[in-house]
Amino acid sequence: MRTLKAIIFDMDGVIIDSEPQHGRAALKVLHKYGVDADMSYHEQFIGSSTANMAQKVISDFSLSLSPEELLAELNQAKREIHKEEGYPSLPGICELIPKLAASGWKLAIASSSNPAEINAVVSSLGIRKYFDQLVSSSNVAHPKPAPDTFQLALKKLGVSAEEAIVVEDSSYGVEAAIAAGIACVGYDNPHSGKQDLSRADVLLESFEGLTPSFFLHVWQRKQKIPVTIANTRRLIIRELTVADIPDLYPIYKDPEVAKFIDDIDDYKEMEMAKQAAYIRNVYNFYGYGLWGVFSKTSGGLIGRCGIENHVVDGQDEIMLSYLLDSNHWGYGYALECCRAVFQYAYQALDIDNIVAVIDKENVRSLHTAKNLGMKPEKDLIYKNRDAVLYRIHLTEESSQKGKNR
Repeated sequence: MRTLKAIIFDMDGVIIDSEPQHGRAALKVLHKYGVDADMSYHEQFIGSSTANMAQKVISDFSLSLSPEELLAELNQAKREIHKEEGYPSLPGICELIPKLAASGWKLAIASSSNPAEINAVVSSLGIRKYFDQLVSSSNVAHPKPAPDTFQLALKKLGVSAEEAIVVEDSSYGVEAAIAAGIACVGYDNPHSGKQDLSRADVLLESFEGLTPSFFLHVWQRKQKIPVTIANTRRLIIRELTVADIPDLYPIYKDPEVAKFIDDIDDYKEMEMAKQAAYIRNVYNFYGYGLWGVFSKTSGGLIGRCGIENHVVDGQDEIMLSYLLDSNHWGYGYALECCRAVFQYAYQALDIDNIVAVIDKENVRSLHTAKNLGMKPEKDLIYKNRDAVLYRIHLTEESSQKGKNR
């Protein structure tokens, strides 16, 4: 069975916020030779090697020096800036790396920087001991966006492309990861210029508070392995797959269930297409959604439960939603799966504030919300239904449980 074995990091713009430094260093050298360039010109080289940059600059501006001479000046200018300013690490990255290493995964850096720079960075930040391999594009025939740098990292780590994840901040890096067949996390660094990260498997805005489970889940989704959210006494709650969709439709068409849900298509093929699109897009983008609820006894799908983003009465909210096959009503399954969802939201996603909007005629769900510790906040009209807005603050609920022990 395949497992995640390695995480490969780009360095500049991912571990250190160095792209502004590199830009200033490059412009200093170019201005010396009378080149009227600005940071927008430099952005095209983010993610590529300095050697490639030297060759293109000479071609673009017909400079009368060799690529080797310009490369030496560019590298010297970078060294001078790093000597003055040091290596600014990205917030949260130096806290995350030891956690990933402690999870048993091999770690590598695969960077367009030269070997001396890579060693200087990891030594300065005190993180060298966590990395199994340090790989530079200086040692391959073709730098990013070619896959060579990542392929060399895989070879040195002793893992396959299907057993790894890459973290990149540049369009070149994302293209290289895709070409190498590796799952890719795109880190949206505002200092890395206008990078097209749209082809990454998931986008990330910060490393702060990130846990190893984030990377495991990204990898699982890439490999089409559904992420398990909770394993309770009677239920398994996990992400749905396309193979689960045919079992979902009969639950939606149950008259007892359907009268309290909206937007269910009467045509099975259309409804199934909608569900397939949901599975492809929502789980990876948000890290949450409506998950499948499976009975441990039968192994079958008995409903859905989870959290989603909704606008409620003009406010952005994270909303609890659930539905169960009517054959499983009255046995406490709703409480069991909703409590598991609350625990996951609080512990894994750092979500505190969750609402539920419940039709006033849905007596069972009103009772469930009360038993979950949710508080009625106000009456409202939601999707043309008379409803009640319930809310829970999971931090307060957790604190209260602690006091009652």
